[in-house]
Amino acid sequence: MPLLDYSFLGKIIPQQKHKKSYRKAKQTYLNRIRLATSFFYFGMGFCFASWASRIPDIKSFLDLSEGELGTILFALPIGQLTAMPFSGKLVTRLGSRKVLLFALPLYAFCLTNIGLAEETWQLALGLYLFGVCGNFSNISINTQGVYTEQIFGKPIMGSFHGSWSLAGFCGALVGLLMLAFKLSPYQHFVIVFAIVGIIIFINYRFLIKVKAVKQEINIAKPQFKMPDKSLIWLGVIGFCCMASEGIMFDWSGVYFKDIVKAPGALVILGYTSFMITMASGRFLSDILVRKYGAKKILLVSGVTISLGLYTAVAFPFLIPCTIAFMMVGFGVSNVIPIVYSTTGRTSTLPTGEALTIVTGISFLGFLMGPPIIGHIAELTSLRYSFGFIGIFGVFISVLAYYLKIFR
Repeated sequence: MPLLDYSFLGKIIPQQKHKKSYRKAKQTYLNRIRLATSFFYFGMGFCFASWASRIPDIKSFLDLSEGELGTILFALPIGQLTAMPFSGKLVTRLGSRKVLLFALPLYAFCLTNIGLAEETWQLALGLYLFGVCGNFSNISINTQGVYTEQIFGKPIMGSFHGSWSLAGFCGALVGLLMLAFKLSPYQHFVIVFAIVGIIIFINYRFLIKVKAVKQEINIAKPQFKMPDKSLIWLGVIGFCCMASEGIMFDWSGVYFKDIVKAPGALVILGYTSFMITMASGRFLSDILVRKYGAKKILLVSGVTISLGLYTAVAFPFLIPCTIAFMMVGFGVSNVIPIVYSTTGRTSTLPTGEALTIVTGISFLGFLMGPPIIGHIAELTSLRYSFGFIGIFGVFISVLAYYLKIFR
């Protein structure tokens, strides 16, 4: 477990005559740290949502077919996977604060480069670099989230991921506004870069510094060793959750169009209902975990994901499917914050390295889930492919019940 540097509190908050006044000043400053961390989560989510909001325009500008766009989009996760072997170690060596202050501005800058793409290879290269910087930002920002939660001594990770989800709504709304003013993707992304820069400038002073823990290295023994099994299983839970989340991002609109036969603009109802409950659930996650415990919440979340997906399969109609997608959104909302929080609290590895292992396995679900759906849909139908993914919710509940880490 890393040693958190609390000395900055004494420098910023001088001792006062009355202990009550000091405690109040200290709590105010700690709340400011939490707010700053939330803003950094928001900034990262805002970048990603801004890119997603302009995909149709970039597709039209480059005259890409669905297949060509799908192939190019793989550049983003490939970039993230490329950075995974290095991000955790760099965060451990330099500290999450330094890496985050370097990676997040680069992440926003890479977004502007995507807006300059005039050829397909330029878009692919831009997405690859966007993915690399995104992974460094992701590991460092979640490490900061774990440290902040440790200082508060209670579950608050859900609110951070809720800020990321809230940024998704804001990014989509700003995207619509940019379209209304007929601004190009590059002009749009430059504005996003400026907004993220302001967020960093206002909040960087409140990021947590961590004292390095020096360890003696025995060169006579090999340094590689298998990670704790608990990290692997936490990654599997994350995999099941993010596979379910990934298919909702990529296939919910198609499901409502082809299976539900939703008319006109109601095609986006499934995705919207999913996003609303996912964001709301993440802001409620901390309260639920404090009241009922992580194990019970994971058990209920897994069951809710499965029930939602199987309801959509059994009743492919507008109202039942809307309710079903809301259930899936609420189910996935709690899982990742609990998994990341548990990783930082229980791992014997440095937080950055432990999170790299867990997020690496989890992200494979986000990467593999949507293609699996497509192949199963070709063999059977999209409706039954959703039923296959429903098994993952059961896996989450079973693992949460049997893993000792949640007892």
